[in-house]
Amino acid sequence: MILINTKQLLKAARAGRYAVPAFNIHNLETIQVVVETAAELKSPVILAATPGTVKYAGPEYLLAMAQAASKRCQIPIALHLDHFEAPQRLKELMAMGYPSVMIDASHSPLAENIATVKDIVAFARQYDVSVEAELGRLGGQEDDLVVDEKDAFLTDPAEAEEFVSQTGVDSLAVAIGTAHGLYKAEPKLDFQRLEAINQRLDTPLVLHGASGVPEADVKKTITLGITKVNIATELKIAFADGLKEYLAANPGANDPRHYMPPGMQQMQQVVADKIRMCGSVGKAGGCT
Repeated sequence: MILINTKQLLKAARAGRYAVPAFNIHNLETIQVVVETAAELKSPVILAATPGTVKYAGPEYLLAMAQAASKRCQIPIALHLDHFEAPQRLKELMAMGYPSVMIDASHSPLAENIATVKDIVAFARQYDVSVEAELGRLGGQEDDLVVDEKDAFLTDPAEAEEFVSQTGVDSLAVAIGTAHGLYKAEPKLDFQRLEAINQRLDTPLVLHGASGVPEADVKKTITLGITKVNIATELKIAFADGLKEYLAANPGANDPRHYMPPGMQQMQQVVADKIRMCGSVGKAGGCT
């Protein structure tokens, strides 16, 4: 199969009342874990890359690795650029072949956010690229993006309706009480707010900051319109734990073919658990 955008993927999820997991990837090993686990469980999947990941891996390498994975595995795979704040950079990457993007202008006033997103949507239509945007503001840290708790705010349902109508965005990330990174205490999600947003929109809704949110709460958000669930921090922790445990037990290890697999194995379990949580098992084909 070829890499796809997220538009039809999320529409199908909305109709089927499940969510497609979006896993942050960084290199060959993390792409392999996500794609092969998704293929084993016959789940569609989204590979999410932040600006820091694109810079680290190189946009050409990253795109080529994702394309290779999509050719090998017969499941729907979207490669998605996550939390990009620079419109010109997004346009360059769309022209290069990236099929799905998120423009994050949520730090701007509503009118400016709308104008920025509208511009990206118009450009994206030339390349059949899907566009996600964010309304409201999550606290915490995502890659190099840091938002202090005092600057975080929740999505207003009426503004969400206006925002989607004016921008034509394909999916909308909403702020309902989640945050990026690790939680100091159990998050309190505003399910009533999410339900109100969902009642006003037919647009697929996105949950950011799902790492560490109780499974029951994530599942409830899916019943209320969430069709894409972003997972990042828990993956990094699992991979790092497996790697560190191996190196601690084998201090003389110097071969990445030996010390990387333990990290991949621990990450694999998290990926499988999150796919099951999203209810996307069995919604796609398998590997060839």
